[in-house]
Amino acid sequence: MLTYLAIIVTAIFVNNIVFAQFLGICPFIGVSKRIDSALGMGAAVTFVMAVATTVTTLLQDLILDPLGLGYIQTILFILVIAILVQMLEIIIRKISPSLYAALGVFLPLITTNCAVLGVAIIVTQRHYTLLASLTYAIATAIGFTMALLIFAGIRTRLDLVDIPRPMRGVPIALITAGLIAMAFMGFSGITIG
Repeated sequence: MLTYLAIIVTAIFVNNIVFAQFLGICPFIGVSKRIDSALGMGAAVTFVMAVATTVTTLLQDLILDPLGLGYIQTILFILVIAILVQMLEIIIRKISPSLYAALGVFLPLITTNCAVLGVAIIVTQRHYTLLASLTYAIATAIGFTMALLIFAGIRTRLDLVDIPRPMRGVPIALITAGLIAMAFMGFSGITIG
């Protein structure tokens, strides 16, 4: 149980996918202008990351490792993630049009989100069990969502401030993201166990 707690705390705070590993930066900058958009993207990433990590972990353990095909891991994982996102989009559109309306904009963005692929590769490199992989994926997605929400909150406040013209938009967003990343470095001293 302590191992899973360590995985959760580490994935959310210590090795945050955005602030410590610098994965998922494109949606982090692009979708974090409004809090509702950030929350929608975070929910979609959480769902896709959990499903994709489960499928890729099973593929790695049941097919790639036994057959010695580890060299096609990245290509296969990219294909699996793209297919999963397309299937999820079709299923959600048929089953729940309201959920599709809420998440439909974000689902295609997830296909190119390197955080999803990064998590799938990280869990195989660390040789996590299926349950540990799923725990790590969900905790990482929570950390990603938290980063999006924090950043969206700050960006809404930045819209109210008089910022010099050359610094408006992406430049001040990157500086702010850097400052938040430095604040998250404070969590690196946390140890569990």
